Amino acid sequence: MTTPEIVDVPAVPTAVVRGTVPTGELRSFFDRAFSVLPKAVTGQGVAITGPAFALYRGAPSDVAELEVGFPTDRPITADGDVVPAALPAGRVARVVHAGSFDGLGDAWRRLGEWVAAQGLHGGEEFREAYLTEPSPDMDPADLRTELTLPLR
Repeated sequence: MTTPEIVDVPAVPTAVVRGTVPTGELRSFFDRAFSVLPKAVTGQGVAITGPAFALYRGAPSDVAELEVGFPTDRPITADGDVVPAALPAGRVARVVHAGSFDGLGDAWRRLGEWVAAQGLHGGEEFREAYLTEPSPDMDPADLRTELTLPLR
């Protein structure tokens, strides 16, 4: 894990698929969403401007409320399950987790502890940006995930 930082981020238009998903079905939800997103976005002549992300609305328990998608150069028009949205502007704590997705829970816990040690409070939403695209034959240690926690 890299050293956390506090930064101000601008609002960014996005194209997303939203869901309320049992946590055991998250992988298939991601696979399904990422199979339709690129075609819906590029089919409108809109450019994808960054890595895939997931925006969670509250901590997942048995069910996760989230949206997954891509940042775009401008808003899209809804196309089936793919809808326009935006990542909000604001002050955030951010860090990059190196390694398997299995380590994300601990990485989030450490980021939350770091934020508290700064005398700050995280919001209810948080997001993961998948800086490396996973593949079946890759070493999970090569994965990089940026964790972003909006601050209140």
